[in-house]
Amino acid sequence: MIVAPDGSQVIFVESDAMDDFHYVDGQLHCEQVNLDELAQRVGTPAYVYSKRTLLGHYDRLAAAFAPLDPLICYSIKSCGNVHICRLLAERGAGMDVVSGGELYRARQAGAGMNHVVYAGVGKTDEEVRAALEAGIGWFNIESEAEFENTAAIARGMGVKTAAALRVNPDVADPRTHAKTTTGKKETKFGVDIERARRFFSKYGADPHVRLNAIHLHIGSPIYSPQPYAEAIERALDLIKRLRGDGFEVTALDIGGGFAADYETGQSPLAEQYAEQIVPLLRPFHEAGGRVILEPGRTIAANAGVLLTRVQYIKSGGSRKFVIVDSGMNHLIRVAMYDSFHFIWPTNVAPAHEPPARRDDLDLVGLEACDVVGPICETGDCFAKQRKLPPVARGDLLCVYSAGAYGMVMASNYNAMPRPPEVMVDGDRTYLIRQRETLEQMVEAERTCEPV
Repeated sequence: MIVAPDGSQVIFVESDAMDDFHYVDGQLHCEQVNLDELAQRVGTPAYVYSKRTLLGHYDRLAAAFAPLDPLICYSIKSCGNVHICRLLAERGAGMDVVSGGELYRARQAGAGMNHVVYAGVGKTDEEVRAALEAGIGWFNIESEAEFENTAAIARGMGVKTAAALRVNPDVADPRTHAKTTTGKKETKFGVDIERARRFFSKYGADPHVRLNAIHLHIGSPIYSPQPYAEAIERALDLIKRLRGDGFEVTALDIGGGFAADYETGQSPLAEQYAEQIVPLLRPFHEAGGRVILEPGRTIAANAGVLLTRVQYIKSGGSRKFVIVDSGMNHLIRVAMYDSFHFIWPTNVAPAHEPPARRDDLDLVGLEACDVVGPICETGDCFAKQRKLPPVARGDLLCVYSAGAYGMVMASNYNAMPRPPEVMVDGDRTYLIRQRETLEQMVEAERTCEPV
């Protein structure tokens, strides 16, 4: 049983609840809303989010790490709708941003700027100035060149700011996808941990950018607490050495990357991550150190689904293709990361209500299908040889765990509009992003003028 940090309400009754998407007599609901009826009103494809799930995962994380009184900075890049950011900011979250656009979203959401951390390897001068003017909490510095540029801009503006040096702890393989591992020496992010002391020696006394923190981010998703423990131990040893060198290091940002349940029970609970991490950081916290977390996926992924409607059933050789009205233009994770998303019809016979979300469900009457989209790319495929209940043209499918790195990575490829986003709160629904129109897609192209 998890209670909200302010003690006001119970969020999850069951400690292992993935989300609030569930079947009632064969009909999929989000909280108390029938998703077939919702799709009739808003059309497909469409992203749908559960407010209860979103806030519940945030509250669970806050409760698990409460002994450290951490600053939890929601990673906007995972799911950046302003309404979602506002809900989390009102809950007490800070924001983790990686661009001027995400900083703008954080401001629109009403987030406290002193609770914003700004990461990213390629911050432009314009973005640095905007962050300095906003008065953000910390820059996460990724290189010597970036520090020098940030300090020069701050000096020119006559302002001061704080910064964390992002270090690569070079921990053992955290078993994440090659395109999302970030904590090894060979990645473009941060500096080698061996260079950190030289970095502080050179820049630690800068009067405009106060280098007073260490930042880690080892990849995403990470399905074990152990890589965090190893990285944190190395960071704490570094902080001890830096303090011995005379530098005041008052904060440790351990990043994000906590996993989500793309399959039932795949990810540790927040409490299980905290079980290993909290004891390591408790002495640092009790000595006055600030602990920062940057979760995104673990909050947003299971809070959202993508609804898509079957357009055609096609046979090709020995394969059966289920062609739907959404594809890699709306959810690119499968094509980009070979990721798994559970897919199931929203209306099924009681015998076909899924007992779990896995790739190997063995129910009577299932058929192996390739679920593919309309995009003119062979890679536009949500699932290959996935066993599904029989489906027909017009049926609605639900692509689960699409709340993180779904809509934020959507595009207009093949000149297709981006879908709407809908928030469900109990039995109420709110359109929090309108479906893009054809006119909106070409609006920025109507100009043709000399430059």
